Amino acid sequence: MCPELVVRSTFIAGFPGETEEEFQHLLDFVREAQIDRAGCFAYSPVDGAAANELPGAVPAELREERRARFMAVAEEVSAARLRRRIGASMQVLVDSAPAMGRKGGIGRSYADAPEIDGTVRLLPPQKLSTRLAVGEFTRARIVSTDGHDLVAEPI
Repeated sequence: MCPELVVRSTFIAGFPGETEEEFQHLLDFVREAQIDRAGCFAYSPVDGAAANELPGAVPAELREERRARFMAVAEEVSAARLRRRIGASMQVLVDSAPAMGRKGGIGRSYADAPEIDGTVRLLPPQKLSTRLAVGEFTRARIVSTDGHDLVAEPI
């Protein structure tokens, strides 16, 4: 219905009382929901938190193992979602552009939180008149992906 929509969320793995079945349900949900940007942290006790007193504490090693499993699934989903953008054009905010952008640069799309999400690696512009300027927007066509990053040609 809205192909440009980007959904992000953060989850906790290993909350006291969490079973393997419940954790598997979470993994299934992330796959089905196709969350673009999902993060996860392993539960850790916090001074004064009521959760510290709940029964069924999950061992620290298992909490961390579940976090890692979650992140592997989240990365699969995210990479597949990014690949769907190949061929599309989008507005990119330029964050860095060495040599006045003639050698390309690094930017981010509307979907990318700075220092959290991936980036858009901007290839050197093919038109000599195209310049990439830090802090300005440019249109770019997505040509490939690289992990959590998009690779794009300025247009």
